[in-house]
Amino acid sequence: MAEPTPRRNEPRLRPAPLLFEPAEAASDPEHFFDLESIDDPRALLARATELTLAFRAAADRALEFQAMAAAQLADPRRFDRLTTADIADRAEWTEDYAKKMVEFGRDLMRGEAGGRGPGDPA
Repeated sequence: MAEPTPRRNEPRLRPAPLLFEPAEAASDPEHFFDLESIDDPRALLARATELTLAFRAAADRALEFQAMAAAQLADPRRFDRLTTADIADRAEWTEDYAKKMVEFGRDLMRGEAGGRGPGDPA
């Protein structure tokens, strides 16, 4: 499971950079960030772990941006605000999850999320 996102006043850990693969490498289904070329199992475990942590961090950060966007779209002060059903439809979520994401986004924007995700208990 991914580590909780640090609070705004805590520094974020910087995982290994995700480097984009050349198009010809990405088109090969057996090729994945050059892991298949690493023969040493220790080195393979280390690099695969770096990638796992980087993908988790990227997913956590993207989720925070989704939540903030959902909260902004649901803001009643917007003339073009969307309902949670509309947001759920656009993001391919259930309406209940959209409601949680809107609230999580509001918490993030107020600086109150404290590492909680939309499904984590308050």
